[in-house]
Amino acid sequence: MMNESMFGSTMWTGHWLWMLVVAILVVVPVYRICQRAGYSGWLGLLILVPMVNLILLYFIAFSDWPASKKGAQDE
Repeated sequence: MMNESMFGSTMWTGHWLWMLVVAILVVVPVYRICQRAGYSGWLGLLILVPMVNLILLYFIAFSDWPASKKGAQDE
């Protein structure tokens, strides 16, 4: 059985640290993609929500980007 040992708490801390690193590695690029597409960068936080992340990816992939509309109007 697992008792309250230093090894167990180290694994727990390591788990949350690893999850934080992965979240940063995923959220930062999606944040930038949303900004470049013309949406709020904070929309990138939805990538952390299961099933909503798939909807977000399809939304970004198949919607008309406000940034491209703005660029077309500038020309």
